[in-house]
Amino acid sequence: MGDMDVVMAQRLEVLVDRLAARRDLPHAVLRVESGEGAVLWSGAAGQAAPDRAMTDDTPFFIASIDKLMTATVVLRLVERGLFALDDPLVRYLDGSSLVGLHRVDGRDRTGQITLRNLLSHTSGLADYLEDAPRGGQSLVEAAFAGADRAVPLDAVVARVRDDLVPHFPPQSGSDPRARVRYSDTNYRLLCAVLEAVSGDSLAELFARELFVPLGMERSWFMGHEGPARAGPAPATVLAGAVPLDRPALLTSLDSVFSTSGDLIRFLRALTRGILFAAPGTWGVMCGEWRRFGLPRDRAALRAPSWPIEYSLGIMRFALPRLFTPLRPLPAVLGHTGSTGTWTFYCPALDVFIAGAVNQATAGAVPFRTIPRILRILGRDRPSPPGRTRPS
Repeated sequence: MGDMDVVMAQRLEVLVDRLAARRDLPHAVLRVESGEGAVLWSGAAGQAAPDRAMTDDTPFFIASIDKLMTATVVLRLVERGLFALDDPLVRYLDGSSLVGLHRVDGRDRTGQITLRNLLSHTSGLADYLEDAPRGGQSLVEAAFAGADRAVPLDAVVARVRDDLVPHFPPQSGSDPRARVRYSDTNYRLLCAVLEAVSGDSLAELFARELFVPLGMERSWFMGHEGPARAGPAPATVLAGAVPLDRPALLTSLDSVFSTSGDLIRFLRALTRGILFAAPGTWGVMCGEWRRFGLPRDRAALRAPSWPIEYSLGIMRFALPRLFTPLRPLPAVLGHTGSTGTWTFYCPALDVFIAGAVNQATAGAVPFRTIPRILRILGRDRPSPPGRTRPS
């Protein structure tokens, strides 16, 4: 443990123990590092699997945290001139296969969708995982209840085009009031663009652009070559009380496994500008904040919503002053996953926080847990001077 007083450390340990003690959560892991890289606190509780205890270096399925990685790779390739954010999606994928993907008011608006729309969740496309056809199940619900099966890109396109309804037309990238709705379809299409432009699989691209240069030796894609450094087996993900044993599904979704330490290593490099050639690219990534609306349907209940803000592949989260009138909490930047995973940077405290509970019904847990962590870390601690990064 680094520069942290005993009381803070004890409170973090109690927080992790209480998470793991919940009947619906199999375990919990948490890591806190300073901006300079000192490990302030790291620990875990519960069982990674029935026969294994959870440890602070046990890898886990990071779920949608991989969207932050995808966006980072997209912006790296934009810097190299391989494409531009306002290029249309159909320029890079077979336009004939996408015909009718986004149809609103009798018009096919697929050609209006840009890479920026996909990055910022302003495309209006239905979510192939979470949205459900009228009277039917979402793909996530079907996956939890049924047999394991892969979901290739053509199946994604067919489901969104034929079975689901868009939420709104593609929005203008220059409009700060543009509508925003979280959709896994956006990033599935972005990943297809990355593979088409680079000529590599997503696993190869992430390894070259992120994992290898950053020394993320415990990060890998399911169904591909394992981590560069041996260690504990991955933690089990639960869907309610049942282990989410769906290797074919997770492999087809390009699922990433990592550790809390590797996630912070990545986020530190991102927020410090190390991953971008141009100094202004980090500002571009954080330059289009829009707040999600309140959930109004079943699918939106599982997705990030108010008061979370989103820019280009990155979340900004702070509890509104209404909920913390006496002592406002600072904002954090990063991303979460629907299985209760998170990695965030708090500029005001200059700390990085990563963790997981690995429960498919626990997507809201990070947003309830992060304020508690910030209260602990902010106890009698002054803000560091001179931070210039967007907050």
